[in-house]
Amino acid sequence: MSEGFGLVVRFALHDQEAARAFDELCATTLEGIKRSEPGTLTYVVHVPQGEPLVRVFYELYADRAAFDAHEAQPHTKYFLAEREQYLAGVEVTFLDMVSGKVATGL
Repeated sequence: MSEGFGLVVRFALHDQEAARAFDELCATTLEGIKRSEPGTLTYVVHVPQGEPLVRVFYELYADRAAFDAHEAQPHTKYFLAEREQYLAGVEVTFLDMVSGKVATGL
């Protein structure tokens, strides 16, 4: 499979108040993604077990162009600007798909 571009992002948050506000920011951003990003195949926010101040995003895009389109959206730009006030740290891992199963008809 040559298509498919993904990333995993791990966000460490300052405290519970920051986590609550960050979750609200994520919910607002997700509405924009659902509304206007057909190339965003999966965009999921996770809380790792036993790590209440961490959020892990898993994002899968149809291809690199779909990711670039995501990054250019107003809701994404707003998220990127606003998130900084809540973060104690961030780690990003970019992923190129080699093989796997991808749902169709989403």
